[in-house]
Amino acid sequence: MQFSSLIETFRFLDFIDIMTVAVAIYFVYKQLKDTRAVSLLKGLLVLAFINVVSHTLNLYVINWILQQGMTVLLFALPVVFQPELRRALEQLGRGRIFNRAQNVSEAEMDSAINEVMAAARVMSREHTGALMVFEREVGLGDYIDTGILVDAKLSRELIKNIFVPSTPLHDGAMIIRNGRIMAAGCLLPLTEDRTLSTELGTRHRAAIGLSEQADCVVVVVSEETGKISYTYGGHIYRHLPEDQIKEALRTFMERPRQTITGMWKWGGSK
Repeated sequence: MQFSSLIETFRFLDFIDIMTVAVAIYFVYKQLKDTRAVSLLKGLLVLAFINVVSHTLNLYVINWILQQGMTVLLFALPVVFQPELRRALEQLGRGRIFNRAQNVSEAEMDSAINEVMAAARVMSREHTGALMVFEREVGLGDYIDTGILVDAKLSRELIKNIFVPSTPLHDGAMIIRNGRIMAAGCLLPLTEDRTLSTELGTRHRAAIGLSEQADCVVVVVSEETGKISYTYGGHIYRHLPEDQIKEALRTFMERPRQTITGMWKWGGSK
């Protein structure tokens, strides 16, 4: 009975209203899914669930603490989501509301890894420094915006050209998403870990710093020694054979949703 009365009172403007809200939610999702903010959003959803449970079970102390915390969150959220809000407004102004997501097969990702390692091998011989970032579950849109958009098919020739010494993109990082080079010359955060070896320069510290903040894998070629290493989870893995680095990249990228801990026995250091 209620459903039939709802149908009778349903207006075309109600349909427009619902569709507008649905599009807005989809737009917000598209903006957050390629950034670190998605992890923060999950935390907020957990807090909202706890709030509902505490209210239902009359857990007065927990409910009071959460209510007081909401006031702080209202002021903190614009600061926390500032990069995402800025990007959303910029894309809205440019008319770039919808971007089609790309999918990549394991064969394509394996090809991308082979191309990266082939380029790294040449740059290692020539002592050309390089930073190559593989995006995984946590989006790196914030860091892509700091560089020059490339959005090109990944190839060893293009990688070597990007990291030619004394060129504008040489000192930054190259970010790979779905088997494509999304941007180059990107700025990465430096790690604040003071226990690291003094042998590690700015390039390695930037690779570690980014891996502390996201679940990406970063391949580093040292300009001084020519050694190839990679970072993940705030750790740097050095002095490894190329085959082991390649196998590590395959393991991380072919099963990105799997939490990989304690599986490397190749002398990773921090």
